[in-house]
Amino acid sequence: AAGCSQSPKSENTAAARQLAAIEANRKGETYVRHGELENAARSYREALRLSQSLEDPEGIAANAINLSIVRQRQGRFADARSSLAAVLEQANLRFSAGRLAEASLRHALLDLDERRFAAGEKWVTMAASHCAERCALSGAIHNVRAQLALQSGQTDSAAASARAARDASRAAGDRAELANALRLLGITSLQRGNPADARAHLEQALVLDREIGAPRKIALDLLALGRAAALGGERDAARSYYARALAVSEADRDSAGAAEARALLD
Repeated sequence: AAGCSQSPKSENTAAARQLAAIEANRKGETYVRHGELENAARSYREALRLSQSLEDPEGIAANAINLSIVRQRQGRFADARSSLAAVLEQANLRFSAGRLAEASLRHALLDLDERRFAAGEKWVTMAASHCAERCALSGAIHNVRAQLALQSGQTDSAAASARAARDASRAAGDRAELANALRLLGITSLQRGNPADARAHLEQALVLDREIGAPRKIALDLLALGRAAALGGERDAARSYYARALAVSEADRDSAGAAEARALLD
């Protein structure tokens, strides 16, 4: 009879959708590790859709941020911004301060990539406003500030922010952001004309990035080490670093990193 209640089909239950979202997210992570970015985006988009159908703020934020990261790596900046809008422009759901800080920081990194530095400053300030004392993103926020300062030619300010990022990351046990901070300290040393100091920082970053298993960051470390060698007059060593960066980038299917390494080798 029409008035009788019926058990919903299992695939339509909240639990089934939650499991499907988790599985789609897991597939996205696997695709990212294999450099299959379009497949990763498809999986994260499906996980995001499922999370939105359940009004699950944590799932929405996690998948929107992951999707944005993939789109940024593809150079699809408009799509990356659109992904973040699921968190930053959604007034009807309550997201945690940590997720709002993370999404704001991702927006700042998008602006940095597109050389929209004033907008980047706005979003990193927004991230900091969501990030309470002892916030897990403190090191990352300082690192983005260091990058923005570097782009505007403020080497001393960049170094100060990178040192703050190094200290915060060490305190939090965040090896990825510690490596980023050390790399930025190496780059500021390069800009100051100090190749020995740059190499010391960059070699520490390289050790960490290898331990973490971050190919794109390994390539960045090697490129910067090549510049340090070139600044110190070690031409052959510089070319060796660039060649290593090229090999890592090609193996990681990172076309932008490979192009940068080839340009330095030519």
